[in-house]
Amino acid sequence: MSLTLLWLCVAWVFASVIVAMLPMRLQYVPGVILLLAAPVLIILIGREVGWIPALLGFAAFVSMFRNPLRFIWAKARGQNPQVPE
Repeated sequence: MSLTLLWLCVAWVFASVIVAMLPMRLQYVPGVILLLAAPVLIILIGREVGWIPALLGFAAFVSMFRNPLRFIWAKARGQNPQVPE
């Protein structure tokens, strides 16, 4: 595994912990950035290490971002989900 990829993954984890400690109204922009960066890192992990660690990373990603993913899925289906304040 590339050392750069390892450090990127560690930085992503620390960034997500910091964003999780922010008030909800301040989480949206950094949360979307983390949401978009995660699949890129998971694909790179799959390419460098293998599909099993990538699958575990994907499971952790879906678990961590389950509410935003549900919101995006509901919007894609044409529903009008409520956003927490």
